[in-house]
Amino acid sequence: MSADLGALAQEALRVAVESVLGKLKEGKRLSTEDIFLLYLATISRELDEIRKEIAETNQRINETNKRIDEVNRRIDETNQRIDSVVQELNRRIDETNKRIDTITQELGRRIDETNKRIDGIYALLLDIQKLLMEIAKKS
Repeated sequence: MSADLGALAQEALRVAVESVLGKLKEGKRLSTEDIFLLYLATISRELDEIRKEIAETNQRINETNKRIDEVNRRIDETNQRIDSVVQELNRRIDETNKRIDTITQELGRRIDETNKRIDGIYALLLDIQKLLMEIAKKS
């Protein structure tokens, strides 16, 4: 209803302005009301232009918002991929650490065994040395 009333008012203003323009063409004097109608028509035209500019600006804002939303979506996807890579790297690091721990334990066990064998060899060498000293004393 308001749009109909606005369109009706615009049409009435257009007809009134045409009448005033007719007076101007005929060289008649314009009344205060006539001048007011011309001024009102000018203001109305400027308001229409402002409305168009606002509509264009809103359209540009909407397009920019869509582009921002797309960039945000792509950032979210990239963040998800980064999170995935981080999780995979953490998993692989954990697996590698477990393998290192296992190898460290195995090497520690083998070093302990080697040390026991070396201790055994030293004990055997000590026994051989004692035996050689006894043989040397007897001769």
